[in-house]
Amino acid sequence: MAETYSQSAAVPGSGARAIEEEAFAVLYERTARPLWAYLLRISGRREVADDLVQETFCRFLMRRSDGKTMDEAETRRYLFRIATNLMHDLWRQKSRGSHDFEEELEDGDASLDRVAEAGPERELQLDLQRAMAAMKPRERQLLWLAYVEGMDHAEIAAVTGLNRLSVRMLLFRARKRAAEMLEPERRERV
Repeated sequence: MAETYSQSAAVPGSGARAIEEEAFAVLYERTARPLWAYLLRISGRREVADDLVQETFCRFLMRRSDGKTMDEAETRRYLFRIATNLMHDLWRQKSRGSHDFEEELEDGDASLDRVAEAGPERELQLDLQRAMAAMKPRERQLLWLAYVEGMDHAEIAAVTGLNRLSVRMLLFRARKRAAEMLEPERRERV
């Protein structure tokens, strides 16, 4: 089944092979929600995350087959790379003033779905959510890929298009900034 992940949809005249419907359903089931949560976290907008997940899978299905097969992990990284590139396109549009997306991160995102409803874990989760909302999109992106998706520096570099050493440095700075933001929160509760 992993072999069929890398096959793209049949496009007349493209020479591409069709991904099996069942294999695509499994791929979508395993990757759509984490991809959506990632896009929500870095964009802060549900409608942006919805649109970009849809566009990511469309682009994945329409890509020409290069004859290489990818296992599930490679396919997942490839999907995150497509989504990251789409997000970068939005950031460029925003910087040119052609897209309005100045809103802060929305409450109740997908990252809270796995957290207990009450207690110290919930408080910590809310503190983390506030810290992430105060960070720059690139910092949120790197922290999400490293700590939620469990990617190493090389994988993050492949997804973001950054140099591996740059990822290491930027991730260090993002962790330090997050720790500084969370430290006052901990002192207030003690």
